[in-house]
Amino acid sequence: MKTKPEPTRRAVLGGAVAAAATVAGGLTLDAALAVPAAAATSVPTDLVSADPLAHLLRRATFGPTPAALAEITKLGAASWLDRQLDPAKIDDSALDSLLTRLPLAGADIATVRAKLPVHSYDAFGQLGRAAVARAIWSNRQLFESTAAFWANHLHIAAPSSGVWDSRPDYDRTVTRKHTFGRFADMLKAAARHPAMLTYLDNRSSTKTLPNENYARELMELHTVGMIYSEADVQAAAKLLTGLTVNSTGTYAYTAAKHATGAVRILGFSHANSTAEGGEAAALAFLDHLSKHPATAERLATKLCHRFVADDAPATLVAKLAQVYLDNDTAIVPVLRALFTSPEFAASIGQKVRTPFEDLVASVRTLGLGPEASGVKALDALYNNLVNAGNAPFRWSPPNGFPDFAAAWASPSAFVMRCNNHLNLATGWYPKQLTRPTDMLKALVPVLPATYGGLVNALATRLIGTTLPADHVAAVLSVAGKLPTSSLTSSDKSIAGSLPYLIALVLDSPSFQLR
Repeated sequence: MKTKPEPTRRAVLGGAVAAAATVAGGLTLDAALAVPAAAATSVPTDLVSADPLAHLLRRATFGPTPAALAEITKLGAASWLDRQLDPAKIDDSALDSLLTRLPLAGADIATVRAKLPVHSYDAFGQLGRAAVARAIWSNRQLFESTAAFWANHLHIAAPSSGVWDSRPDYDRTVTRKHTFGRFADMLKAAARHPAMLTYLDNRSSTKTLPNENYARELMELHTVGMIYSEADVQAAAKLLTGLTVNSTGTYAYTAAKHATGAVRILGFSHANSTAEGGEAAALAFLDHLSKHPATAERLATKLCHRFVADDAPATLVAKLAQVYLDNDTAIVPVLRALFTSPEFAASIGQKVRTPFEDLVASVRTLGLGPEASGVKALDALYNNLVNAGNAPFRWSPPNGFPDFAAAWASPSAFVMRCNNHLNLATGWYPKQLTRPTDMLKALVPVLPATYGGLVNALATRLIGTTLPADHVAAVLSVAGKLPTSSLTSSDKSIAGSLPYLIALVLDSPSFQLR
């Protein structure tokens, strides 16, 4: 009697490409990945669920889970959003317990210096692993996704030279502290943090040799964009002298380094007449930049890129910019306006997951948990993202990771996603993650009568929508089954085929969209 050979890894990847090659409307996977960057409105909305609650979860979280779907269905969109915008009231004790295994991820400068040798990468590594853990297992999902946005906007690469002791503290006291606060406060906190002062060289700026690096990036990347002149850069660099770092690695204002003299920058003017008053003058300039209409428009555009579409809707950008200005740079009103806007509701299918988002969403939808002790699984997930070029904070330039589909669309990137899906579905890697005792029952509590029904039940559970008939058939070719093949609880082949079917469902264009 001949037995069906076990599917090979090559066959699985081949099946994944074949399964993804024909989907609703004839859109190929490459097209699904590339289209949002060029013409988001051409993406068929039936690639993902049109349910507005599922849409909100896909964008405001790092990926839907059954628990999140149940919660938002019970509360409704408005109440769920209110709850997520008040994260202090959401229990996150399980995540907090996990993060105790990464004590340097939120450590202050003195602690890192006391625990590590100079220029050690250990704190960087713990910080990155904590970001992965938070994205996967935090119950405060909107806070975490917004914190990631601000970390990318006021970006400081980790690892990078000179911030080995201060980068975790920056994450804790600048971007995370002000994630749901006021951008004006976040900007001023960043400007006076040793990590930013080191990363963009302001700590070495003096009245005799002003360094223009931070002044330029402050305007170009952090606030108004490319509307400044070289004279503005020179004046800003002069005004920011004296903001530096002392011998203990903490922030200090040193009046002796400050260049005095009147300045005019982008509508801001200040006498800047004394060295002692230089810090106050610099903070006034930062306030001016934070409340500039160009900053409001730039932040609104970037928030739309993150949460709405690669092609930011002009009407929504204008609306959010005005909300930002009307609320004295407060972030929560802007987020509320964004997620309740008609433009957001109409943006289904217009964002593609980055490698980070794809890996995190895969772990979440499969219901995988952290290991009982240690951090080997987090090490593996983090190193996987290093290989994908999308590990948290590991972007060398100061502009932060790109948030457009075209930046992450390539055949090799897709193969890496396929490998990740299979490794997670089979439990091969990271093997330390905890898994449901019975994966089939966890994903499909009621067994369908056919293999085609099984694939669509998996798709509904994992990605929120069924798959086109030809896609279902392509998926099942790996198991040597037809959509009409009968399925019973006594079917012995299902155990060997299930991980491959799960992986191929996750390989679909529908899962790549968020």
